[in-house]
Amino acid sequence: MHQGLLRDGFTEDLKKFDVPTLILHGDDDQIVPIAGSALLSAQLIKNATLKVYKGAPHGLCTTLKQQVNEDLLAFIKG
Repeated sequence: MHQGLLRDGFTEDLKKFDVPTLILHGDDDQIVPIAGSALLSAQLIKNATLKVYKGAPHGLCTTLKQQVNEDLLAFIKG
């Protein structure tokens, strides 16, 4: 379903983003694989910054909350 959402529902919307965008994703996410979600989104969104967490699973905002918070703050201050 997740790949269908990007392909069928959000592709044109992502192309319209006109603000700097941070995309966070774990490269070991078994629920929403990175190829059909974050990698595609990063290609479609102008000015996107993709941060890939090596070995991180789905739910990285919980499992790596300290790192995610630091990366969010750095991006906002950016």
